[in-house]
Amino acid sequence: MTEPILSMRRLGKTHGVGAQRVDALVSVDLDLLPGELVAITGRSGSGKTTLLNMAGALDEPTTGEVIVDGQNLATLSKQELARVRRVSVGYVFQQFNLLPSLTAAENISLPLELDGMKPALARELAEKSLDEVELGGMADRYPDQLSGGEQQRVAIARGLVGPRSVLLADEPTGALDEATSESILKLIRSRCDAGAAALLVTHEPAYAAWADRVVRLRDGRVEGISVRSKTPSSTADLS
Repeated sequence: MTEPILSMRRLGKTHGVGAQRVDALVSVDLDLLPGELVAITGRSGSGKTTLLNMAGALDEPTTGEVIVDGQNLATLSKQELARVRRVSVGYVFQQFNLLPSLTAAENISLPLELDGMKPALARELAEKSLDEVELGGMADRYPDQLSGGEQQRVAIARGLVGPRSVLLADEPTGALDEATSESILKLIRSRCDAGAAALLVTHEPAYAAWADRVVRLRDGRVEGISVRSKTPSSTADLS
């Protein structure tokens, strides 16, 4: 039986105490198998980004556990967690989180170099990743020389670079037009087809329709899961 790349068990996140207590997530169970693309949907405040942050070791759960590539994140040191974030997990943030003092290629290659990859190889992989998001001629531009949509594509290239096994994408097509969004979704889908696993947070039914499963969150709880028999490329009714 295939082992999950990412496994979340009884995952809970609570903020505050007493009358101020807010349950951001409540006992969420979710596995991602190699090759799977899973979409997370729900209204604002339903817990989507909280789930993504804990899946990628950016936040600690109040209860439950997260296992990435067989490693229980709760048992790892800060240095080991940092390596998981550099090597195993790729992120695409809503806010891009590009370093303004680095070029597009340098933003992408930095995590690879921090993990010991030679700069020349890291640069080569960064340029290849930029080509995949159709920004091959902009490797040496700084973030403030790029449009919002171009910055988003650099952030996507950074999340997809290297041999990462898990991709976490929080509204990755938010600043992109429809044609570019579709090309990005095809790229994420191709990485999953090659053996990676991805969690995609989205409000768009057309984009969620690219997923193998759609998980709907409501008030921090899993409200329902839709299993798709076939990956479509057009808007689908996910209600």
